[in-house]
Amino acid sequence: MKQLFWFSIQTIRRGILSLLLTPFVFSPAHADDAFVSTSGTQFYREGHTYYYIGTNFWYGPILASTGQGGNRARLAAELDSLKALGIDNLRVLAGADAGSVNANTVQPYLQPVPGQLNDTLLIGLDYFLAELEKRHMVAVIYLNNSWDWSGGYGFYLKHAGAGDSPYSGGNGYDSYVKYASQFVRNSRAKELFFDYVRQILTRTNTITGRPYRDEPSIMAWQVGNEPRSFSDEGKADFEAFVKATARLIKSLDSRHLVSVGSEGAMGCEGDISLFERLHMEPAIDYLTIHIWPQNWGWCDPTRLTLDMPYVYQKTTAYLDEHQRLAVKLDKPLVVEEFGYPRDHMDYSPLSATTARDAFYRFLFGKVVESFRHDRPLAGCNFWGWGGAGRPTDETWHLGCDYLCDPPHEPQGWYSVFDSDSTTTDLIKVAVKSLSE
Repeated sequence: MKQLFWFSIQTIRRGILSLLLTPFVFSPAHADDAFVSTSGTQFYREGHTYYYIGTNFWYGPILASTGQGGNRARLAAELDSLKALGIDNLRVLAGADAGSVNANTVQPYLQPVPGQLNDTLLIGLDYFLAELEKRHMVAVIYLNNSWDWSGGYGFYLKHAGAGDSPYSGGNGYDSYVKYASQFVRNSRAKELFFDYVRQILTRTNTITGRPYRDEPSIMAWQVGNEPRSFSDEGKADFEAFVKATARLIKSLDSRHLVSVGSEGAMGCEGDISLFERLHMEPAIDYLTIHIWPQNWGWCDPTRLTLDMPYVYQKTTAYLDEHQRLAVKLDKPLVVEEFGYPRDHMDYSPLSATTARDAFYRFLFGKVVESFRHDRPLAGCNFWGWGGAGRPTDETWHLGCDYLCDPPHEPQGWYSVFDSDSTTTDLIKVAVKSLSE
């Protein structure tokens, strides 16, 4: 009897020890819980469905550096402010490429020439990811840009022999589109980009000591910011390029999600079937769309409030069209960029945001409704967080505060400042609704 009792105690001890050790040491599933994953039309994080209200904060890794443009004190303050609002999802640029002489491009450059990366800015990206992890936040990182404000297509084309890109703004838009349409058909330009992808994704974080593929603060890698074919003739090459990039990313890092960074049908030359074909690719984990009512002509800049009913109608139709595809493809959908101007097209942080707040409330409501009914619209990232930054000039130049408005756009146009209390109150309410 005594021997049986001793056996029972030992068995219990071994069982308790096994329970303590198994989840933390032996279970691969537990190790991956911190990584955002998908199942059907929903995201999962730490064993729970993950719906979110996030923001665009493209300049975060620049603030995280100790070199030109760096400001770690501001970075910490911005991340703390966002966390206090309940925001834990940030869409950021890995780094800028040297821009065209004809464009006002983000500086400093992560990639001044192909294959040579600025180590100070790389360490800034390392530090940024480590600071996110401290706050239980995640980043969606885009690796390219179809627009000239961070180099992108134009950078690779220039080094493939196509010359400097024309300026994409104003009367130069059509010339830029014609130039940029070469990218998806230029083998050398694409290979230079693929080399860059390999450099970034195989990096080991100097702060955490982990390879990027093991960083829980990365939610997803993106092919680029608003990648486009820029021509009907280039659609097949564009489709092949997007899929090849996604497969390359997955081959280097199978633990993180991959997305396109697409605007939706608007970013596919109006071709919803092309958008669908892109997202049928197994290496692409979820759908993204952008919504820009003023930029797309859904509202008159002089009638921002009066045109709101039409804006709601167009937004709903655009959302519904892409949600139907998300259901068909059985993947989540994110509105990862949307914005609305301040009242009277005023760029000052002191100006009112009545119309913007109405649009934000409407779009946040769509995400909350999706959350309550287990629908595929799983998150959104407004454009974007200006935080404590303030515009000193309508045109950005090195030395100005970084805002969400990139250098090619009027500073203050779409930025949400920390003083925009009516907007930040809306954000807090929306985030809270996603936990009720």
